[in-house]
This record gives sequence, structure tokens and C-alpha cells, in this order.
Amino acid sequence: MIYNGHIRRNRSGLAKVHFCILKGQMSQITEKVRDALESTVAELGYEIIEVEYKKKYDAYNLTVFIYNKAGISLDDCEKVHLVIDPMLDELDPTGGKPYVLNVSSPGLDRPIKTDRDYERAIETEVEVKLYAPLKGKKILEGKLIEAGEHTIKLEAKSGEISLERSKIALVRPLIKF
Repeated sequence: MIYNGHIRRNRSGLAKVHFCILKGQMSQITEKVRDALESTVAELGYEIIEVEYKKKYDAYNLTVFIYNKAGISLDDCEKVHLVIDPMLDELDPTGGKPYVLNVSSPGLDRPIKTDRDYERAIETEVEVKLYAPLKGKKILEGKLIEAGEHTIKLEAKSGEISLERSKIALVRPLIKF
């Protein structure tokens, strides 16, 4: 679910500006935004999961992904958007370059990437995709019961499985229909 804001305009009011942003600059922008917004978003009762800045649909998009244990609704996205929008106007993280501001839930199938993501996922069912097969299987399912810096532990139908994180291509919540 995404609450989509408006396109930012540069100082001369032009909405379309052709410019090149290097990957390092993009990560500086996302770090700057996260640092500036994290405490305010926390005061609203949410956690910033990720800040993404990339080109989509002929415009640069700044997307702030938020989390709350109770879930995220469109009203939650709008609430956060309305608070952070003026803060970002003041911060000007792109140096006057136009962008579209989005606030979004992480989504049901968002990959588990960070240590904090793993903490939140403990005791939930997950799907694990491996780079190479383990006992003939590249995809495993089970309850995530432990997550360390280098390994995770699953409770699968066949018993407990310990996996090195370096051998894991992807972990995401298991969605059953």
C-alpha cells in the first residue's frame, strides 16, 4: 500500500529535470532521510524499515517504508506522509532535484534482509531460498526460531535446520492462500 505524494519541483519550478545520480549519492540521500525522520516517525508509533530512492516511471521516487506490529493501513501511510513532507521540504535531501514522495507498508512478501527484520520475524513461518541445494532442496519452509549474525535456525516438518546466512539467497514471510 503506497500513499503517493506530489512531484517536487526545482527552484525554477520545472518538474522535469534530466540529471544523473550515482549509486553512492543515492545511499547518501537515503541515509540522510532516515536519520532526519527516524525519531519523528517513531513518535508517531511506527518504525522506518527502509528508505529507497530510485527512478521509477520517468521520475525519481523517495519511498519510506514503515512498520507497526498491528499492520499498516492507508490512513497510517497518509498520517506519516503529512508529517514528513514538510520536514523533507526543509531538509531538501536531493539538493533541489524533483522527486515523488511515497510512504508505504513493507508488503506481505517483503524479503527479510536486516538483523532487525530477522528479529521481527522470529516465531513466524518463512520461506528460504538457497543458492545451492541442501539435501536436494533449494527452497525450505519452516518457523524461524533463531537468527544470529551468521546463521538462522528453522523449525521445519523434518526437524530443526541450521543454515548459514551466506548460503541464503532470500528469506521472506511464508504466505499461504
